[in-house]
Amino acid sequence: MTAAAPPGGAEEHDAALRLAVRTTGRLLALDARQGATAAVPAVREAVRRIPELAADPRTLHAYGPDRLAALAELSEVIGWILFDAGRYRGARRMNVRALALADLCGDRWTARLTLLNHSMLTTHTGRPRAALAAAARVDGPRPLPARVAGLVLIRRAHATALLGARTEPLELISRARSRFLDGVSRRDPHWAWWIDEAELLGHEGWVQARLRRWDRAVPLLHRAATAPGPSYRHLFTAELLSALAGAGAWREAEELIARVAPGAAAIGSVRTTESLRRTAAALLRAPAAAPAALRDAAAFLRESLPA
Repeated sequence: MTAAAPPGGAEEHDAALRLAVRTTGRLLALDARQGATAAVPAVREAVRRIPELAADPRTLHAYGPDRLAALAELSEVIGWILFDAGRYRGARRMNVRALALADLCGDRWTARLTLLNHSMLTTHTGRPRAALAAAARVDGPRPLPARVAGLVLIRRAHATALLGARTEPLELISRARSRFLDGVSRRDPHWAWWIDEAELLGHEGWVQARLRRWDRAVPLLHRAATAPGPSYRHLFTAELLSALAGAGAWREAEELIARVAPGAAAIGSVRTTESLRRTAAALLRAPAAAPAALRDAAAFLRESLPA
């Protein structure tokens, strides 16, 4: 194991800390505005400028807790961006780094967010049991704040739906709604701001769609998809189109494609474009009862998506 260069004096420490914090803010703003794929070049630049992002975390034990915490948070943000950009192996590696750095400095809240992100990643890549295990690690000796506890329940709902359960996902998402209604608290971590009504609606609808409960899924996803929010929430629009296709709502699906396709090339979330591509392919194989115009729209959508 090669040791990283030892920390310098106070001035170097402060400069390195400011760089990590600024980089985190810049990546979050870029991701929210343009999407994860647009942020990947900035991620590469961050790794080039901050060598600790490539060093073995065990070699950084002499760094101060504030600097380790800043590196842990930056690693978590990079892990999230790589996940939404479809770079799943890189996202896993950065999640492991974030957890190791958070452990070194005792930053339990960054560790929890990383575990919640990792649960989402493992569900997305078809490993729901690993997703449940990651979500279970978020709990601690004290009860979690309501919004964080609700997010744990959401992650569990997705994973159990993928495992084939029928009632448990609905019970979990209902409990998540109840916890959300408990409101904010002084114990909420600083990153909990994005756990809002639109986020909850989108996941409620998505879980309902996983269970093929189209009549419940469509209105929830529609409300989430039409609410203002960061770029990554285009995913709810993609899941809405999937639910409309599943429900055989051909006219509504065609109308949604007409709104989505012109801007599809600029979508910055690979998760979103993967979902849209799957739905377009399914619509091209739709039953004969589906109008020809819908198949034409689906073909146009598929051609419009980024490679």
